[in-house]
Amino acid sequence: MKYPFIISLPHCSKRIPEEVKWTFALTNEEIWESTDRGVLEIFGSLPAKKIIFAQWNRLVVDLNRSPSRRDVKGIVPHVDYHGRFIYRSGCIPDENERKRRLKEYYWPFHKRLVDSLIETDIKALFDCHSLDGTGPEEAPDPGKRRNDIILGNHGDDSGNMNPARGSITCPPETLQLIKKAFEKAGFSVSLNDPYPGGFITAYHGNKLTDMGKIAVQIEINQDLYLEGTPKRLSPIRLEKVKTRVSQSFKDIASKL
Repeated sequence: MKYPFIISLPHCSKRIPEEVKWTFALTNEEIWESTDRGVLEIFGSLPAKKIIFAQWNRLVVDLNRSPSRRDVKGIVPHVDYHGRFIYRSGCIPDENERKRRLKEYYWPFHKRLVDSLIETDIKALFDCHSLDGTGPEEAPDPGKRRNDIILGNHGDDSGNMNPARGSITCPPETLQLIKKAFEKAGFSVSLNDPYPGGFITAYHGNKLTDMGKIAVQIEINQDLYLEGTPKRLSPIRLEKVKTRVSQSFKDIASKL
């Protein structure tokens, strides 16, 4: 039986199109560091009604950004999450290239999301990501150890509305239910800290709430399943995490 959920994985790919890769100054290892490592293996295996995943790396075009965002970490970023310049000298994408990437890579992903979310039996959108175990220097929580799971509905640390962030994308009582499901599986969980949710949950979530549905961003701590230097997926640890996440979603599906 499929859960009535849409799973979105906008940062799961490490692939770079050949027509773009030659312009990159970053190494393959550095590109991989910008990928939400582990999310495809963990969330992509869930029995959801539909799983929509990125074809290309977020450094090509960031699917979790507003199409109007043009800063250096915008929809076509110039620097990566660690503040490193992505492109070789003279290779920063111009306006024509930005438009091409939106047409080729960005809008098709969001069209698949919209087409899936309007199906009448869908109850929730879960936009899934992974994050470093400790907040990097440029993050909202530099140097801070993070919980295993961060749930975001664009609210405060209880899931209630934060006036500075606008409307919430999931009622606080429902977010607390989801939180308890993950805690039951042994995860430590925080709400909207350090991340309350990105463009996908905000943009699509506001439409879903009007239909009595919900949108929640999920961030999972990579320290749960990465090990070594440089960090790599640990098959044993990853399998254990997959089992616990699967149990959490089974619990969530039984109550939504």
